[in-house]
Amino acid sequence: MIWKTFFSILVTVFFAEIGDKTQLATMLYATDAKVNKWLVFAAASMALVLAAGLGVLVGAQLERFATPKTLRLLAGIGFVAIGVWTLTSR
Repeated sequence: MIWKTFFSILVTVFFAEIGDKTQLATMLYATDAKVNKWLVFAAASMALVLAAGLGVLVGAQLERFATPKTLRLLAGIGFVAIGVWTLTSR
């Protein structure tokens, strides 16, 4: 059960991150010939770990106030709203 959950999260977050603005920004930093690529990797990795940690902390607190079903519904509505906004904005 623990490995199923682990790999479900791993695959979901991995595919969510591929091609997003975070990865594009990291690639942009890595194009600078004067910048150490390991430094870019380390800094980007730490930023993602910190962001994930913040997500876990906030999620653990939200769990006290709303059911997982309600949170999934709100997250889904939020993603759809961002998609509509992206499609309709200049």
